[in-house]
Amino acid sequence: MTVRIYHNPRCSKSRQTLKLIQDAGIEPEVIHYLDCPPSTSELEQILDKLGIEPRELMRKGEAIYKELGLGSRELSRAEAIQLLHENPKLIERPIVVRGDRAVLGRPPENVQELL
Repeated sequence: MTVRIYHNPRCSKSRQTLKLIQDAGIEPEVIHYLDCPPSTSELEQILDKLGIEPRELMRKGEAIYKELGLGSRELSRAEAIQLLHENPKLIERPIVVRGDRAVLGRPPENVQELL
């Protein structure tokens, strides 16, 4: 079964998570989500597999989060997913997907439950 990681090579947690996967003998499909953002339907699937709401996937410390006033702004699920798609810097990373399950690699050891 394919393991997919939504990866930012500039993020230490993302690099550590990728290394844990590779150390387990798995060569994952690596998606550089900042260069190739997931579609809104992919984000829907990821959120369902993670079992979380879109706002829980948002990086609240990012400048764009503050610029868009997301801390105090009401958003529908569809609006939040569209914002994540249009502003991939908002997406918490790394996300690892295997089959019908997904985890956030924060901490990187979370990925162990998928391997």
